[in-house]
Amino acid sequence: MTSSTTGPTSPCAWGSMGIEHFNRGNFGIAERYFRDATEKAPKDPTAWIGLAAAYDRIARFDLADRAYVHAISLVGETTEILNNQGYSYMLRGDLVNARKKFLKAYEREPYNPTIANNLQLLNSSSRFIQRAPAQ
Repeated sequence: MTSSTTGPTSPCAWGSMGIEHFNRGNFGIAERYFRDATEKAPKDPTAWIGLAAAYDRIARFDLADRAYVHAISLVGETTEILNNQGYSYMLRGDLVNARKKFLKAYEREPYNPTIANNLQLLNSSSRFIQRAPAQ
């Protein structure tokens, strides 16, 4: 439960609040809750993955990379993390590394609709990139 002055009373509740705000598009607020969750429960991979995703959405890619590394140290390179890292690279405009991460995730879970959708999004976005004429 929440107190009006201190916020949620457990690390799990902080993470839940982070997810709620993330899903509402309040990425800055989500980042604060996920950061608090990682401080209160530093071995909670969900909090670290959520923190990394929130950092991605507020364009703090340096901090997102650190949070992904920490999450990987806790649970290994999961399909979810690979997919999220692919999305992170796509947000940065690094389509080559985005494709690598998405394809690695897709190899593990070819029927995962989120990964398939992200690959489709990547493919459609790469069609609109302006390239310099060959010399």
